[in-house]
Amino acid sequence: MDVVEKQLYASPRNYRYLITTSIILFGLFIWSLTAVNINNIEESGLAIAQNIILGIFQPDLELLLNVSDKGVLYLLVETIAIAFLGTIIGSFLAVPLAFLSASNIVPKPVSFITRLLLIAIRTVPALIYGLMFIRVIGQGPFTGVLTIALVSIGMLAKLYVDAIEDLDTSILESMTSIGCTTFEKIRYGIIPQLFAMFLSIMIYRFDMNLREASVLGLVGAGGIGAPLIFAMNAYRWNEVGSILIGLVVLILIVEWSSNRLRNKLVRG
Repeated sequence: MDVVEKQLYASPRNYRYLITTSIILFGLFIWSLTAVNINNIEESGLAIAQNIILGIFQPDLELLLNVSDKGVLYLLVETIAIAFLGTIIGSFLAVPLAFLSASNIVPKPVSFITRLLLIAIRTVPALIYGLMFIRVIGQGPFTGVLTIALVSIGMLAKLYVDAIEDLDTSILESMTSIGCTTFEKIRYGIIPQLFAMFLSIMIYRFDMNLREASVLGLVGAGGIGAPLIFAMNAYRWNEVGSILIGLVVLILIVEWSSNRLRNKLVRG
């Protein structure tokens, strides 16, 4: 016990560091509060917020349960399809970029240049990509798919690189010593180590892309976002409530399912 107390009292006291950090964080917090201006909240805004809440509790059930291409169910399926296909395309395109970014696989100059490219891809928000693709190929779900795919590449490749750099190279060295070909080393040495991790990362990104696909509809890239903004602009709060209920239920189901799948993959 005396030894523990002696070690405790002998530990360095970084009071200056803690005080400086606390002052900086407190200053940043106070500075951030300057962006808060409750004077801009008008009575009409509060009334709109109240109407949105009432719309959630009194939804348009006909719109919510409608299976036509104008119903919430169809729009939710379209949103899932956009997020799923975009995730698949982005996942496959991210694999070669990830290997080109791994410093233990390729020379460092190649890795550095590829990482700069991925940083540039991650810098641009999804809405900007969506607006760019709309100008090129027009509005529709395909625009959403391409946007989701491009947005996914940056994050997926970054997470793939972390998994690649953690590869157990001793397995590859053993396979080389017994005369295995490059294909055999990839098939039996690399893929078994990376497959579960890559799949877990893809599922995690799909969960995120589902939210991205919902927002992209606001700019006309397909999915449920466009009907939501149209209903809000027309003050049809019952329709807004129906769409929000469907979106919340969908995201909860997908998140629950993806968490279970990811846990099974990680734990084997």
